[in-house]
Amino acid sequence: MRDFLPADKARRERVLAIIRERYRAHGFDEIETPVMEDYDRLHAGIGGDNEKLSFSILKRGMDAESIRAAADNPAALADLGLRYDLTVPLARFYATHRASLPTVFRSIQIAPVWRAERPQKGRYRQFVQCDIDIIGDASANAEAELMVASLDVLDALGLEGGTIRVNDRRALDAMLDVFGFAPDERPGVLITIDKLDKVGPSGVVAELRDRGVTARAVDAFAEYLARPASQRSFDEVGIRAALPAGIPAEVVAHLVDLGDTVAAARGGAVPLVFDPFLVRGMGYYTGTIFELAHPSVDYSLGGGGRYDGMIGRFLGQQVPAVGFSIGFERIVDLLPATAADGERSIVLVHDRDVSTAQLLSLKTALIAGGARVRVERRAKNMKALLERSAADGYASFAAVNVESTPETLEIKPLA
Repeated sequence: MRDFLPADKARRERVLAIIRERYRAHGFDEIETPVMEDYDRLHAGIGGDNEKLSFSILKRGMDAESIRAAADNPAALADLGLRYDLTVPLARFYATHRASLPTVFRSIQIAPVWRAERPQKGRYRQFVQCDIDIIGDASANAEAELMVASLDVLDALGLEGGTIRVNDRRALDAMLDVFGFAPDERPGVLITIDKLDKVGPSGVVAELRDRGVTARAVDAFAEYLARPASQRSFDEVGIRAALPAGIPAEVVAHLVDLGDTVAAARGGAVPLVFDPFLVRGMGYYTGTIFELAHPSVDYSLGGGGRYDGMIGRFLGQQVPAVGFSIGFERIVDLLPATAADGERSIVLVHDRDVSTAQLLSLKTALIAGGARVRVERRAKNMKALLERSAADGYASFAAVNVESTPETLEIKPLA
């Protein structure tokens, strides 16, 4: 959990403003949910490993004896917890307010979440998620709309060239079935497959053998991994070439439809890459899954997928839903500070004998013209003062004496 100095905070807010503006331009509406949810909801078995990383809140009014008696039962100690993502709160929100929402609801949530992570670069215990979700549309159009909007955000931030890796949990399940893995083996098998980028094919096969899963299935999977690499174009030929025989035709058709829709929206180019080994760890995904990639880094900048089963847990009837979350912390670290960050920002450096009335009059006039203005008394070390002002995001300065007026101020760049 981090503090942010003024320049960092201002930069983060500018990036958030671009994200909000682009998502609103695509027809999404922003909502807000509480930072806490019921403990039982956060530990309903749908949050994957994140449930183990959630911060729980001790029940109010428990005395020492009650705490000792419940020490081995976390559910007896806590009735609330800090949200570890924005999807579980959204499902609860929709189930609560469905009567007031449109049939197809497009939401924006931009807010902090908390996980008891081991802190490292790019991983924090408190971080901001930027989510868009579409509830009520079961077609590939919903996934395409999320992808197009998120690629548009990257473009608006100056990160052109982004692509999206795509897979489908139904294709993964069918693939494991084709190879012969038993149903109860599959959750562990997927955890191992998810390590393919880190340990390589031989490492994955070795770990599967160590797990003691069906040997014939591991052999079939190893043979599949050893196939010559094919050109994975995002069309029916490319998708089928990347998958073993036996994958349901409707899953392939759904992916092809998705690619065609995104290509049309992006002017003919298909910024999608089919990845049959993309897993994503959240337990609530039921269909298409995806991750946002950029050529400047080797890690994902966001991701999401379809979670048609989650809302039904709260509502009692199935409602299709799909979401996309941008990794705000990773994206903001990628963006260099630019001169535009300090545009129309001025530091008024005044002599000691300039009156407060004159200073505030000058400041008010500049603010009325659209500038951001700070007032500083002239220091002996002017270089240090100006360097600090530049570090705080200011782009220019002006010297003020007793004769200065808005018309006579000479505004100079700090850089």
